[in-house]
Amino acid sequence: MTELKFLASRSAGEVSALLTRPEGARWMMVFGHGAGAGMRHRFMEDAAAALAAHGIATFRYQFPYVEHRSRRIDPQPILLATVRSAVAAAHAAAEDLPLLAGGKSMGGRMTSLAASREPLPGVRGVVFFGFPLHPAGAPATDRAEHLSSVMIPMLFLQGTRDKLAGLDLLTPVVEKLGDRATLHVVEGADHGFDMLKRSGRTAAEVLDELAGTVEAWTVRLG
Repeated sequence: MTELKFLASRSAGEVSALLTRPEGARWMMVFGHGAGAGMRHRFMEDAAAALAAHGIATFRYQFPYVEHRSRRIDPQPILLATVRSAVAAAHAAAEDLPLLAGGKSMGGRMTSLAASREPLPGVRGVVFFGFPLHPAGAPATDRAEHLSSVMIPMLFLQGTRDKLAGLDLLTPVVEKLGDRATLHVVEGADHGFDMLKRSGRTAAEVLDELAGTVEAWTVRLG
């Protein structure tokens, strides 16, 4: 694992990143964190390790508010600028690897928002580890309206207990996107892909399923 820095935006300054590149890597995932935790969160660490086991390098990065320990999430323009800067920094760090981009919850949604406004150079697909379709207890689909403007393939990894994305709402959204979108559902997983004890499945098993799904999906990207 290599620690790096890159300029998120002129106003927000530098942020940190972690590059994990396994031997024989075939892809690089530009991996944004969720709203409530940074790139060193347990899920981000474990997901990066699972992806590495499936031949996918990761470029985890901080959004500026986490880097600078602010309690207030950055304004959307700064979040989107950070996504674009992270993609450029990841490409510079591993020019030989084709890129995926996305992330956990907010990190994934900011990536697709950025891609909907202007293509992300070199990015072949967007991966959502739990797309946050709506706030908990407030079902809606407004947050998905921009997805029709994302012109590259998208992979949605979702749990059946995800309170931020009711499958009764998300499934029609994905179907409307046609061949560009793929939905993979993890039975019993919540928004953080945690499972109930009675499921008999470990967190490592679930993450291996998610990483294996990403790997299989990349084969279709060519």
